[in-house]
Amino acid sequence: MDTNLKRRAFVKYLALGSASITAASYGAVNDKPKAQTKKPNFGMIFDQNKCVGCTDCERACVKVNLVPKGQMRLFVEDKTDPNNRMQKRYVRVSCQQCVEAPCASVCPTNACHKDLLTGITTTNADDCIACKYCIVACPYDVRFINSENHAAESCNFCLDTNLAEGKEPACVEACRYDALVFGDLNDEESHISKLLRIKDSLRMRPECGTKPSLRYIPAVKMGV
Repeated sequence: MDTNLKRRAFVKYLALGSASITAASYGAVNDKPKAQTKKPNFGMIFDQNKCVGCTDCERACVKVNLVPKGQMRLFVEDKTDPNNRMQKRYVRVSCQQCVEAPCASVCPTNACHKDLLTGITTTNADDCIACKYCIVACPYDVRFINSENHAAESCNFCLDTNLAEGKEPACVEACRYDALVFGDLNDEESHISKLLRIKDSLRMRPECGTKPSLRYIPAVKMGV
């Protein structure tokens, strides 16, 4: 599917919602659509209590987004306390989809930018000059130069692949344990917003002031 067709498909997806995502993340579609007062702010939850470290999300991301061999947009890091091996603990490492994205602000060609329709930080490979300014500016060390197209890259919630086809990000689709939740943080009725209202969550390195849209539900300690 060419880029224009993908964009039109995603516009339709945002306006009407696909059946699968509507059921999973956005709630039932009413007869009368609600007036949208805010631009979307797509985010994701990673629940440490549910992740088992199977890495299905990693493999799905590589497959759907054609990530070159040996490179990854996301990976699951084992952060288990060596003194408490009975309680496994994993962390998703990927683009934090910052509201105040430093990678986009330093890009000299606007290759790295906020998508006007979705607000998702993404990169236009054709405009990237591989200067690596965005890589240096990122406080989370999750950007890299794609070894095949020689452009900077990171997780963009499958903006050009799954989302363009009205699906959820590949990692979310692949997760068998519901450790990942995706949705619009600016939609108070979305599943992700409702979940964050009842669950304690953390942002990675909040002191950087980037306002990450990736939230972490920390693991509940179960003894020593």
